[in-house]
Amino acid sequence: MTDRSVPAVFERVLPLLASAPEHPDTSRGYLDLLGAQGEAPSGPIQSFWESKAGSALYDHAQSLTRRVLPMWFGLPTRAYPPAGGRVLDIGCGPGNVTARLGRAVGPTGLAIGIDVSGAMLARAARTETTDNVGFIRADARELPFPDSTFDLVTSFAALQLIPDPHDVLAGMARVLAPAGWIAVMVPTPRGSLLHRAAKLVGGRSGLVFFDPDEVAEPLQAAGVGVVHTHRSGPVLWIIARLPA
Repeated sequence: MTDRSVPAVFERVLPLLASAPEHPDTSRGYLDLLGAQGEAPSGPIQSFWESKAGSALYDHAQSLTRRVLPMWFGLPTRAYPPAGGRVLDIGCGPGNVTARLGRAVGPTGLAIGIDVSGAMLARAARTETTDNVGFIRADARELPFPDSTFDLVTSFAALQLIPDPHDVLAGMARVLAPAGWIAVMVPTPRGSLLHRAAKLVGGRSGLVFFDPDEVAEPLQAAGVGVVHTHRSGPVLWIIARLPA
């Protein structure tokens, strides 16, 4: 008998995992692959975003930013996912980007959001889960999927909070299918007051700011051809494609 408390999307997600758990934990609406073994936050900023108050504030702040500055969050046309395709959204937070990607690929496609924050994922699972949109608690540095699984891999304003971001970029390239796209958006306030403040506190903030080469070079090393880098205000877009 099917357990109606388990979102139906996981019937599609579990077969994609490199090693599916014998007893999947979906008790909070998302698939938890970390349990009590989750990593500590990389710094006080990530710690705040992972709290219940932080996840709620992040959701509202992101919604406001999208309305006021839509050019910062619009996925470039060339990287738009195909109908029926599979999409992985890394550092998905409250899941609104993942849900939008799920609508883009349509009911025969699949969009999966991963994050380390249980508070963020609980919010995402509650408001954004559908038959083709699901969420997983997992470590972005050790993506739980086999090679060549996704047609598009995205990360929107999250890479700067994840320890070892070069490992994350290499993993994104690994799970990308031939001719698939990677779309990464990160803050890049080089020379700004925020950047200087972050340098003063060193690694204690948990924030990393990127130049184009710092994102492009790990992707090129993983065999992905970087197509375009573009700054829009204090954010940087990297769009890359794996050869067919």
